[in-house]
Amino acid sequence: MEAADHILIVDDDAAIRELLMQYLQKNGLRASAAADGRQMHAVLASQRIDLIVLDLMLPGTDGLALCRDLRASAQAIPILMLTARGDEADRILGLEMGADDYLAKPFAARELLARIRAVLRRTRMLPPNLRVTEPARELCFGDWRLDTTARHLADASGTVVSLSGAEYRLLRVFLDHPQRVLNRDQLLDLTQGRASELFDRSIDLLVSRLRQRLGDGVREPRYIKTVRNEGYVFCAAINAGDGQ
Repeated sequence: MEAADHILIVDDDAAIRELLMQYLQKNGLRASAAADGRQMHAVLASQRIDLIVLDLMLPGTDGLALCRDLRASAQAIPILMLTARGDEADRILGLEMGADDYLAKPFAARELLARIRAVLRRTRMLPPNLRVTEPARELCFGDWRLDTTARHLADASGTVVSLSGAEYRLLRVFLDHPQRVLNRDQLLDLTQGRASELFDRSIDLLVSRLRQRLGDGVREPRYIKTVRNEGYVFCAAINAGDGQ
């Protein structure tokens, strides 16, 4: 029997931690909790965690800094950010730091469960409209090589560049649909695998983050070109191989 997904709830409100743990466990998930960043790291060091529900407002190191540090250390665990105010600036910062999704407080536990399941589903499988029959193990373009088995992006010197789950999915969309203009709605559909409720700027922010990872300039891009009033196109040549 397949083990239940293990969710780590990081929130300084003890009542919220207990409520969410009970709800997730009743719905077939394992759940652990942490009150701050120190406790979060202790859990991550001792247990396998499949997704982190991370509150933005935490004592000591806040959720944004924790999210950034996890991504900087190449931690690929999906992160669902909780924002107390529901302010757009918080959501933008969360996405920029590498969060895979966000949910504004107050929220219904049922919605959180749906978001958790959606993020886990997106993390583990490409949407049907993105799948290819014989996926190559390596996709090479310009100075970069993407290992689609290990999900590693490496530069010409072999140095691995960390990608969040959302960044990896977006890069795969571009590499599987090169030389084709994709508008924002198409990119949301392909990367989220569902009708997205994310605000309009989320894809632009994700593209900007991916460009930074690739060292791609906006004025003279080598890889991702903006097509005014239409969307984006991946303009570099791609070579597929088996990594040998």
